[in-house]
Amino acid sequence: MDELFGQLASKAGVGRTLAEKSIGTMLDFLGNEGPSMQIDAPIDEISGAKAPIPAENSGGRLITDIQGIAHELFKFGRDKIGADQMRAILAETPGLSQLA
Repeated sequence: MDELFGQLASKAGVGRTLAEKSIGTMLDFLGNEGPSMQIDAPIDEISGAKAPIPAENSGGRLITDIQGIAHELFKFGRDKIGADQMRAILAETPGLSQLA
């Protein structure tokens, strides 16, 4: 996950701490709202993805930054699990396609 945090922070142009919080928020959302059959396997493939990640709901700025990080996270997901599976996750998770 350390590599993922650094990579997404760099590509989205945000600090590492914000990237960690954003990813924590998104993984928490996916875990609660996403299609579990399609979410569990990809998350298991990402080393450290189940480790506690600080999720924070501070509104405003974080939401804006989440969009950039989400875009990069979805690109990472497509590389890891394939475009078809990523499309299915996006389609079956309420509101997630707005971030793609």
